[in-house]
Amino acid sequence: MTQSNLYQPVLLRILHGAAAILTVLALISGFWVYNTYDKRWGSIALPALADIQGIHGTIALTFLLFLPVFALYSFHLGARRLVRDGSFSQLKQFGKPIWWTSLHRLANTLMLLAVTLAAITGRMMKEEWLPAGEIYRQWYLAHLLAWVGVFVSLAIHLLIGAKVGGTPLLLSMFDWKIRQGDRPQSWLQGIQFKHSDSILKAIEGIVMVGIILAFILPVFNP
Repeated sequence: MTQSNLYQPVLLRILHGAAAILTVLALISGFWVYNTYDKRWGSIALPALADIQGIHGTIALTFLLFLPVFALYSFHLGARRLVRDGSFSQLKQFGKPIWWTSLHRLANTLMLLAVTLAAITGRMMKEEWLPAGEIYRQWYLAHLLAWVGVFVSLAIHLLIGAKVGGTPLLLSMFDWKIRQGDRPQSWLQGIQFKHSDSILKAIEGIVMVGIILAFILPVFNP
């Protein structure tokens, strides 16, 4: 298949599109919260929104509810886009096509880990901290670190995606065409329930445990 005729599965486009929208909205609203209450490392002129924390929290909760589905898809249908055994040795082949592909997989994997950390740390924060000027809370600082991780991995994901596949790859994610055979009943074909790859198993375990913790830890944080 030529680059000018790239086709992405419908399920990938749906989940990737939803993840992209929610991630960008979470990043923007998260920065807006920081810009409103913190500003230690710089700020920009943004209008004040009285309920910006509520807006960010709603977006983040929506993303958390979506995250298990996206994570399961990533590990069991989109595993070839993630780090695996041998990926780190391939990163030694600087400048070669496999180096760019491995770097892209690393960025995708880091993003899954970063959004999981963001979900956990965000859920452990209290809404009254920032308005009260409590900007040195450990959970808040960890949440900021996760925000940076998501931003950096997203930037690398886009830049390397453009390098590896060029404009055709980026545009293929927004293509509305549906090929014969790419229907809901065929979306789960090729799913792998068990991995033979040890690194992928470990990362999936970390992410899925992290998602579970994001749901249950707030119960123990009155």
